[in-house]
Amino acid sequence: MELENQTDVIQFFLLGLSEDPEFQPILFGLFLFMYLVTVSGNLLIILAIISDSHLHTPMYFLLSNLSFTDICFSTTTVPKMLINLHKQSKAISYAGCITQVSFVLLFAGMENFLLAAMAYDRYVAICNPLRYTAIMKLHLCFLMILLSLCISIVDALLHGLMILRLSFCTYFEIPDFFCDLDQVIKLACSDTFVNNILVYAVTSALGGVPLAGIIFSYFKIISSILRMTASGGRYKAFSTCGSHLSVVSLFYGTAFGLYISSAFTDSHRKTSVASLMYTVLPPMLNPFIYSLRNKDMQKALRKII
Repeated sequence: MELENQTDVIQFFLLGLSEDPEFQPILFGLFLFMYLVTVSGNLLIILAIISDSHLHTPMYFLLSNLSFTDICFSTTTVPKMLINLHKQSKAISYAGCITQVSFVLLFAGMENFLLAAMAYDRYVAICNPLRYTAIMKLHLCFLMILLSLCISIVDALLHGLMILRLSFCTYFEIPDFFCDLDQVIKLACSDTFVNNILVYAVTSALGGVPLAGIIFSYFKIISSILRMTASGGRYKAFSTCGSHLSVVSLFYGTAFGLYISSAFTDSHRKTSVASLMYTVLPPMLNPFIYSLRNKDMQKALRKII
């Protein structure tokens, strides 16, 4: 792994969760099961929404796009990890690594914006119920998704192009099971000041603004619920937000855990576990959260099954 410059870079090496060969088949089976559950669960959510006309509403339209994004998010990282576990190899090509970084950023950004759009949908439904159908029209939902996609694509391309200008000289081991942007930048032997500034600036803007929107939406929602006099109305309002709030907590909680692990620990195993929590668990658990807490979704899933 002693290479001289960037043009000679052939591949990176993903250290993953364990280097014990005897443990690889167990990890392969575990992650294959988790990936199949993720794909099948989210596909069922999408099929249920498409097949049931009662679910053709803005909330479920956004949910179906979130499920599709979850499938893509998991597919970006898990299949490559499964291939490496099966072959007992840690290698990923230079082009493959840059591509993986870009797609992880793309789908993580999409999930971030979709959660904010769903929070806005709940805000309108609870705080302005009489104007809900006038505000949350289908073309507004399409516009929000298109805008989210465009911003996420620009973000992914920007970081991908900025990585291409870096030189990698001697060390190519990434302490993770996929190519994480921060870990790749740390391996560079050239000046990474611009890359680091860009990461902090873009993360603060594209992560902070949607999160601020979610917090503001739920602040208004809670204020509106507390002003309700009927207990039944309060319960119904809380139940419509419970699933989304659980998904938001899971996504941002695991993201914050990944940031803490990357910034304050030198153990690559802890970093890999934190990355696993962020990239694998939310897409797998989201379908269960929405199906277990939503009676309309349960009815639609029963029709399919």
